[in-house]
Amino acid sequence: MQDPNVVRKFHSEHFQAEPSLFAAPGRVNIIGEHTDYAEGFVMPAAIDFTTVAGISPRTDGRVVIYSLNFGEEAAFDLAALPAGPSHHWSDYPIGVVTVLKSLNAHPRAFSMTLSGDVPLGAGLSSSASVEVATFLAVQSLSSRQFAPPDVARLCQRAENGFVGTKSGIMDQFIACCGAENHALLLDCRDLSFRLAPIPEDVSLVIANTMIKHSHAGGEYNTRRAEVEEGVEVLRKHRPEIRVLRDATIDDLTRWGSEMRPNVLKRCRHVVTENARTVAAADALERGDLKDLGRLMAEAHASYRDDFEGSVKEADLMVELANKLPGLIGARLTGGGFGGCTVNLVASSQAATFATSLQASYKAATGIDADVYLCHASAAARAL
Repeated sequence: MQDPNVVRKFHSEHFQAEPSLFAAPGRVNIIGEHTDYAEGFVMPAAIDFTTVAGISPRTDGRVVIYSLNFGEEAAFDLAALPAGPSHHWSDYPIGVVTVLKSLNAHPRAFSMTLSGDVPLGAGLSSSASVEVATFLAVQSLSSRQFAPPDVARLCQRAENGFVGTKSGIMDQFIACCGAENHALLLDCRDLSFRLAPIPEDVSLVIANTMIKHSHAGGEYNTRRAEVEEGVEVLRKHRPEIRVLRDATIDDLTRWGSEMRPNVLKRCRHVVTENARTVAAADALERGDLKDLGRLMAEAHASYRDDFEGSVKEADLMVELANKLPGLIGARLTGGGFGGCTVNLVASSQAATFATSLQASYKAATGIDADVYLCHASAAARAL
């Protein structure tokens, strides 16, 4: 976790004021890919990489934010905040402030120091971590307080409406509602959730393939369109099917022949992934790590073969992980077409596992992969 004392010391010296401190975690999705926009299930865990926000009030009507990560300060007039993004790191915290202002929460002028150790560009949700830490900090100086699920919705609004990134709510929700040594099964239809225990002797090892295809955005849009095409076919037979959450494997068996082959495969991934994600939470609740590992393996195979969202390097990373002692389960995580794999590993073997996976991947590809050892951590909080 980011050392809060570093933020406290810098803020005190730079702004000549003692800060209140707040922290929000990054996240990794253990299972449940491309199910969110089908109003299905996802199961992320908060991780012990965090953003820390230090805040103190000002009396001059200004919002001044210093990023220790970028070594840069950004200043704004609270009464005349920008209406849209400048494609700068400050968009994320300022987006949150604009949302609070729009709710008549009357945030006060403030100085803020931000510092985080959530790896950038690794798909571990550094942006949501910044948003949620900022929200808690600014909320502490405002006239209204919000419950954690509402904080998640409002931070998503900041990212969608101000920053302009059309993300789902999973990243902000797990940052707000996660729990130490637990995964969180989130129903993306109604935002109900339940926590599923991860044993204390299980570590999360996240391995970055260092591959991200430049066409990933286009592929993502194509996949969503294919899923929608499949829903239209099913709706002809069962009008109550609004999204794939409403469909079953039996529906695909009966009417899948009316779909283009790729459309059927995409729909089969989403429908089976929803079932796997709920089953994975059930496996954690009964302590059945073997079944959890099986479900993660099936999820990766479905992502690779039916959704066609993997790449050869990610498949190799998973294959290499499956040969190493201590592995419980491994799969590609995130939006696909590169990115990271998530590995659940016995903690006693996690360090050796990480070193071996990094070495074997480099031997096979020549690529130095970033590998992170994490634990499921607590949600956003005051420090």
